Amino acid sequence: MRSQLFQQAQETGRPGMHLQNHKMLRVGLNGEFLARQGSMVAYQGRIDFSYEGSGSVGKFFKKAFTGEGLPLMRVSGQGDVFLARDAWDVHLVDLEDEQLTVNGTNVLAFESGLDWDIRRVEGAGMVTGGLFNTVFGGRGRVAIACHGSPVLLDVDQPTFVDTDAAVAWSTSLRAGVRRTLKAGALIGRGSGEAFQLAFEGQGFVLVQASEGAPAPAQAG
Repeated sequence: MRSQLFQQAQETGRPGMHLQNHKMLRVGLNGEFLARQGSMVAYQGRIDFSYEGSGSVGKFFKKAFTGEGLPLMRVSGQGDVFLARDAWDVHLVDLEDEQLTVNGTNVLAFESGLDWDIRRVEGAGMVTGGLFNTVFGGRGRVAIACHGSPVLLDVDQPTFVDTDAAVAWSTSLRAGVRRTLKAGALIGRGSGEAFQLAFEGQGFVLVQASEGAPAPAQAG
């Protein structure tokens, strides 16, 4: 049997967390890592999946009351695990004793040695949905899923990003919330928000080409 598919889609063989392709993550596992619940599409070997608690009372209450959107599972064992999120593009970020803030919706997986916490954007009240995001720190790899090809903005001047389009940003940046009073519903991508994330300082912001997957329709 012959097909280009057999060469193009052949699984990689490297240990650790790597891209199988631009929409799928492969983890050559001998130990454990953390991943978004429901993101597994295939696995081989002796693999165990278990619910991952918040790790502290503070994290538990933040996840319960802020709508952070980061339900986690702990993946352990030996073998190969393949992860994806609705065919979104997957990107890897290596932290080297640094910190990175990521929208919880965009977290696909991360190495268990990383520190993580949920924090609120300064000035974000209930009217903006809280705007709680996940901060990673230490040394290790994070896999981020983006809905559409992203753009990496160099923040060297005041920068404003739709609250649902911001994927990740340098934790060194001063992040806040800006309300658009005059433009109102005219400037957003489609849902008409009057709020944007405002960034100042030196660093970067990763912005996806969409506000993410639409919310499921409510039953009538």
